[in-house]
Amino acid sequence: MKKLHAFSISLLLLKVSLIMCSLTDLSCFWRINNSEDHDRDLQSDCGFVLWLNEEPIEKRVYKEFADFRIPARRYEFFLVMFFATEEINKNPYLLPNMSLIFTMFLALCDDTLELLDKVYSEQKKCLKFMNYNCDIMPNCDVELTGPSWKASLKLTTYSKTTKVFFGPFNPNLSDHDQFPYIHQVATKDTHLSDGMVSLMLHFRWNWIGLVISDNDQSIQFLSDLREEMQMYEICLAFVNMIPETMQMYMTRAKIYDKQIMTSSAKVVIIYGEMNSTVEISFRRWGYLCAQRIWITTSQWDVIINKKDFTLDFFHGTVTFAHHHSEITVFRNFMETMNTTIYPVNISDSILVWNYFNCSISKNSNKMDHFTFNNTLEWLALHKYDIVLSEEGYNLYNAVYAVAHTYHELMLQQVESQKMAKPKGVFTDCQQVASLLKTRVFTNSVGELVNMSHRKNQCADYDIFIIWNFPQGLGLKVKIGSYFPCLPQSQQLHISEDLEWATGGTSVPSSMCSVTCTAGFRKIHQKETADCCFDCVQCPENEVSNETDMEQCVKCPDDKYANIEQTHCLQRAVSFLAYEDPLGLALACMALCFSAITVLVLVTFVKHKDTRIVKANNCILSYILLISLICCFLCSLLFIGRPNQATCILQQTTFGVFFTVAVSTVLAKTITVVMAFKLTTPGRRMRGMLASGAPNLVIPICTLIQLVLYGTWLVTSPPYIDRDIQSEHGKTIIICNKGSVIAFHFVLGYLGSLALGSFTVAFLARNLPDRFNEAKFLTFSMLVFCSVWITFLPVYHSTRGKVMVVVEVFSILASSAGLLGCIFVPKCYAILVRPDSNFIQKYKD
Repeated sequence: MKKLHAFSISLLLLKVSLIMCSLTDLSCFWRINNSEDHDRDLQSDCGFVLWLNEEPIEKRVYKEFADFRIPARRYEFFLVMFFATEEINKNPYLLPNMSLIFTMFLALCDDTLELLDKVYSEQKKCLKFMNYNCDIMPNCDVELTGPSWKASLKLTTYSKTTKVFFGPFNPNLSDHDQFPYIHQVATKDTHLSDGMVSLMLHFRWNWIGLVISDNDQSIQFLSDLREEMQMYEICLAFVNMIPETMQMYMTRAKIYDKQIMTSSAKVVIIYGEMNSTVEISFRRWGYLCAQRIWITTSQWDVIINKKDFTLDFFHGTVTFAHHHSEITVFRNFMETMNTTIYPVNISDSILVWNYFNCSISKNSNKMDHFTFNNTLEWLALHKYDIVLSEEGYNLYNAVYAVAHTYHELMLQQVESQKMAKPKGVFTDCQQVASLLKTRVFTNSVGELVNMSHRKNQCADYDIFIIWNFPQGLGLKVKIGSYFPCLPQSQQLHISEDLEWATGGTSVPSSMCSVTCTAGFRKIHQKETADCCFDCVQCPENEVSNETDMEQCVKCPDDKYANIEQTHCLQRAVSFLAYEDPLGLALACMALCFSAITVLVLVTFVKHKDTRIVKANNCILSYILLISLICCFLCSLLFIGRPNQATCILQQTTFGVFFTVAVSTVLAKTITVVMAFKLTTPGRRMRGMLASGAPNLVIPICTLIQLVLYGTWLVTSPPYIDRDIQSEHGKTIIICNKGSVIAFHFVLGYLGSLALGSFTVAFLARNLPDRFNEAKFLTFSMLVFCSVWITFLPVYHSTRGKVMVVVEVFSILASSAGLLGCIFVPKCYAILVRPDSNFIQKYKD
């Protein structure tokens, strides 16, 4: 609660006094980092030498450290050494009657190693440094080095003593054939890439930048990370491989800066060592105000000290650290530390390198001096967390590993009773190294430490986020954990109350393309990563109910997509029903025309003895009227819910009755022509006309049509079909013609009959008035042909119920055309002008 309260106050102050970030050009930045007076902290490493003293030391005053200028970032290691050695020396069961003592060698940078070379050559291989003394028996003391592996590797050229490296695990040091005296206490990051990818999946980050050192270890990490990312469709926006040599880095630094500042990736993974060109890049990007989320390892757990600051300077640095329990006694040690014994006055220590800016020259000796009267003030000003860092915890375990090794060697000395050497002196360095490698012990917090299996452990990770604020104020909060050995669904645990540096709980986004919402699908862009895509709406009647779907799912035929195209809805069944206004109107028209046709038929039967009925062949007139009645009534088969029977009857009744009607018209036309020719002198056709030969046209034409229909029904009969395209959200039940070719054959046959009737009637149009039915027949066929010629394009341009309506209307229109053109004039003559004497006119 105190931390959160302090953070709230700091955040409030930041929001009130927001300062614009000042950019630093490359030369200025490099001058800061090359400062010979102020930049030791960037390059410094720590080294300690452990040995045994025969007599226990109850209270040791560390006066020998008073002259060392200790960097602020390395003070934790000294405190750990103070604490661990004191704890071991107070333990009666570990190294009894002996004292574990340490001294140190500091700043294992290049110039220090060059100094060692000079001393080594001047003293003729008698290096008077730390415990290397030519006047005493050589002792296999154990050296603790870190956190930089390069400094530890260089130190091996000066001594072959056993060394324990407490920095991050490095595969270069794990080759015991090449480095038999170097052991590592840190756990290998076997599942680091898995944990980082799990974090990306949790926050839905799929567009990631990567910055690594140009070395074998980083390249292996890149390979593991890329393999894991490809499994979950996470893409690398860029990969910056920072050269390890400063000269090569300087030639490319601006390229790396531009890549970071211009990339759309808001999350960047950093993998590399501190005290390297990667760290220089990281600090430079901070000064350039690169607003990114940095994902890295625990060794990058640093506080960025900046005087010029904006609230969005960093979204936060997310670090993965190997899980370890808190050493509560260490906290007590810190709170009760006696400053008269431990050298905590560091007034001569340099400040952190980025307190200096371009206004201070390279040769300036300006330095703030501090005098500390109590531990709490020292802790506050040095931003020191009482909870150990991962390197500090590794150093703590390393000290205990050495203590257990010495304890085992002493037991072996006692058992063998070989006390020729002084107690606590071990000259067989190979034996020391071999025992240290196999040490297995439980530390003070109950965690098992196995020095021989550090590479293969399934280590858990704690996930922290670090927020940096002005003047070195920093806040580090644990936000989750990663357990690689649990089932996948239980591996990552992230706090639900996570708050980012921007002051909000919404997760910052890092994606190449905006997420495709439900109802849309992804279309990948050419020559780009898989994470870069465009979003397009799903095709008609297809849905997507999740984000970033590759393909939309087509709805079943009985369902349709909603307007948003996120899910399928049940279709309503529709057809041309009698309840529909259009269906009801067509049904009424069919019944009315049928009733009118019946009345005309009754009229003709009632007046069958009149000359006008007889003159127009009353039998053919009756057949035509009856066929027209059937034509009107067959249109009712198209109205109502279709079934298999009605689908077959629709086409057969329509085709057969219309064939009878048109063939009847053809027979009447032939009769008119033959009657005219019969009145012409010299013609002998009375026998054919009297025998009713023209009437044979009707059965012959009908029989041909029946054959066509039989073939149609056998090969591909009509069937019930569902039209889901015509009306949105509806399934229209219609009758499918089955064979479109057969349907057009039937229409073509009707058309040929109508065309033949029209041709014959047209040729007989100039007959005398007493044979004026030819004109009526001509006009009726003209109407009939016009209706069905118009029907074809309209029918094929419509779908669903409209197609049925067009067909019904064409049946009614063509039938009404025949009825009106042929029989209305006759009914007018019969009913309106009954006194007209057609025979008289004929005789005159």
